[in-house]
Amino acid sequence: MSNNQVISIIGAGVMGEAMIGGLLRSRIAAAENILVSDPRLERGDELLERYGVHLVADNLSIAQKATGAVVLAVKPQQLRKVMAGLKGKIPENVPVLSIVAGASTDLICRGLEHTSVVRAMPNTPARIGEGVTVWYASPDVSSEQVGLVTQILRALGSEVQVDEERYLDMATALSGTGPAYVFLFMEAMIDAGVHLGFPRHIAKKLVLETLRGSVNFYDFRKEHPAELRNEVTSPGGTSAEALYYLEKAGFRTAISRAIWAAFERSQELGQGLNGHPPERKGMD
Repeated sequence: MSNNQVISIIGAGVMGEAMIGGLLRSRIAAAENILVSDPRLERGDELLERYGVHLVADNLSIAQKATGAVVLAVKPQQLRKVMAGLKGKIPENVPVLSIVAGASTDLICRGLEHTSVVRAMPNTPARIGEGVTVWYASPDVSSEQVGLVTQILRALGSEVQVDEERYLDMATALSGTGPAYVFLFMEAMIDAGVHLGFPRHIAKKLVLETLRGSVNFYDFRKEHPAELRNEVTSPGGTSAEALYYLEKAGFRTAISRAIWAAFERSQELGQGLNGHPPERKGMD
């Protein structure tokens, strides 16, 4: 992808801003070639000061100027109104990259009268270029457009392309929502450290460095997590005692059920957005 290509981002919320920052940080696009639209014009001063990009309120004008890609980064409840204003107006050779949660490629293709659509599920660490994005391309997306989208998504961190769209709901539950699970676990460990008697700032540092080091160690060793866990679990030791209580409390099952619940909720929300009445399912 040439950094002369114009990328138009519709929606200047958290993930829209993450996209701007990533494109500039990776030098995939220059500030003058990133066009941004959002109804909140007060956001314009912030984006201009931080990134040197200009914000407008006209979705159609920036979409028609795109030569690289059009990114849909609006809230799900705004999507149909946004698509109505862009229907049949996006240049045929320009792919649409949607990060709108729950919106299927079929919905976007029909809503825009545009066949080259990529649906992606990034997560919040994308804001610092450390995210992971799972994405699916509709059949009419060309190999050249796939290459372009890959570059854009790598500006947010790592990316995983899947060949079936159903994996997007799974990714929403596992990696999209995943940071929330990690932050809750961190919070619980920090609070436990304070309960033991550590000052909170020391408990925070110990937990952060423990998590960071453990992930890096796993990445270095490339072994199954169970193998690494066994290495630090001496018979009758402190780790064995702690793990016994975690298992007794249903720790592993709670995580599995939480991720499954997020998956089901993602499907329900998608059904509502895509024109099917959502059905809430109760948990056992």
